[in-house]
Amino acid sequence: MAAPIPPGSPVAVVGAGTMGAGIAQVAAAAGHPVFLFDSVDGAVDKALDDLRLRMESSVARGRRSADEAASILELVVGCGWLAECATAALVIEAIVEDLDVKREVLAEIEEHTDPETIIATNTSSLSVTAIASGLAKPQRFVGMHFFNPAPVMPLVEIVSGAATSEVYAASAYATAAEWGKQPVRCASTPGFIVNRVARPFYGEGLRLLDEGAADEVTIDAVMTGSGGFRMGPFALMDLVGLDVNLAVSKSVFAQSFHDSRFAPHTRQQSLVDAGRLGRKTGRGFYDYGPSAQADDASTLPEHVGPAEVEAHGDLGWAAPLLDRLIDGGVRVDRVPAGGPGHIIFDGVHLVPTNGTTATELAATHTLGTGEIAVFDLVHDWDTANRIAVAVADQAAPDTLGKVAGLFQAAGFAVSRLDDSPGLVVMRTVAQLAAVATDAVAVGVATAEDIDTAMRLGTNYPSGPLEWADRIGVRQTVTVLDNMHGSFGEDRYRVPGLMRRRSLTGRHLSEGENDG
Repeated sequence: MAAPIPPGSPVAVVGAGTMGAGIAQVAAAAGHPVFLFDSVDGAVDKALDDLRLRMESSVARGRRSADEAASILELVVGCGWLAECATAALVIEAIVEDLDVKREVLAEIEEHTDPETIIATNTSSLSVTAIASGLAKPQRFVGMHFFNPAPVMPLVEIVSGAATSEVYAASAYATAAEWGKQPVRCASTPGFIVNRVARPFYGEGLRLLDEGAADEVTIDAVMTGSGGFRMGPFALMDLVGLDVNLAVSKSVFAQSFHDSRFAPHTRQQSLVDAGRLGRKTGRGFYDYGPSAQADDASTLPEHVGPAEVEAHGDLGWAAPLLDRLIDGGVRVDRVPAGGPGHIIFDGVHLVPTNGTTATELAATHTLGTGEIAVFDLVHDWDTANRIAVAVADQAAPDTLGKVAGLFQAAGFAVSRLDDSPGLVVMRTVAQLAAVATDAVAVGVATAEDIDTAMRLGTNYPSGPLEWADRIGVRQTVTVLDNMHGSFGEDRYRVPGLMRRRSLTGRHLSEGENDG
């Protein structure tokens, strides 16, 4: 196993903005003298002042001792030109996301450093291979993508370009681990792991909004209350900045030669054009002005639930719903049966979504006579507090109230959606799993590293591959196939690796080798 850079050896950080200053703090906290450089006048002084304030706050809150804070402040020093970084064992570039500017600065760094110094870039969207092409010794160049705020976020993507030597990449990995981070390895491909795999989280939310399935507040509430995500797509885009999120989407879309799964959305572009960039401008999808009032998610009023239900067949991932119904005082009679698992009560057939709309199910008479309703994926049945439901267009007027009463008896707030294929959580998770599976198949990263990256880099409640395994790989394929049939769009295609795993019974999280 490769060794990290030697303890106490100097580290240089080029770029004293938010990310560069955060990385400098991480390195200093690990005991390395840090040279901090920025070509912008006053940037280093501001970064050092901000670091001092953070250390004072950390001590005041009891998170560090005064000695620890003093040591970090003593180890980070500003330098006036790049030649002063010559003794560094590792140089991390964290400047503007511009390919030509990075190449120019990195060529100068290479000129002033020892031939064995590791040179790294913190780029979040540019090709490490492309950046390295201007270096005389690209084999020592590697991506070390920290996440903001660097002192807090545990994930670091270690990115190998086409010319990166395994020795240097492994040393960068070991160094990040030594610094208390959780590194993951990946190849230099569009978006690396997190920014690549996360695109459907935003894209499907935008498309659901465009289709009129629900409003932003309701979609976000379903993603958090049912899906277990810390934030919904619209609140998260507002937090990150719509301009930043759109720029990443455009970059990944362009670099993937316009793969439809990564396509940016016109609605987001319109908000950026209007200057509504999210929290930093006071308005994005939501209003953050001083007089703004929070909108409530669409929630159905209270209805009387059924006294008993029949559970037919295998409900798969939705089986824990029966326990919540029993806890809510509903009698459950289990009826062995073939075909799709479903719940029958008061003339209603309630079906876990499989990517087919309730309207399509009603039209095909697959479940026999009765009103048809579908419900969305739940991440954790013990803690979920909201559920999304849809009823067939042909359903009787009282169908929705009956369905609401059942879920309310189980302790859920109930949001009605337009009858969209896959609803909200299932549709999004199936797409995340598809993009993640393709990333495994083309060698971007291992299944384990992808799931780790998505849990730590985006705070997902589960990695998408692990989650698809829990749903069932065959069921995930069915969802994607049904959405592809409904929309007729290539973006919902099933990856070959996923389809093979659905046939062989292997999990997506097991690894890459199907031999």
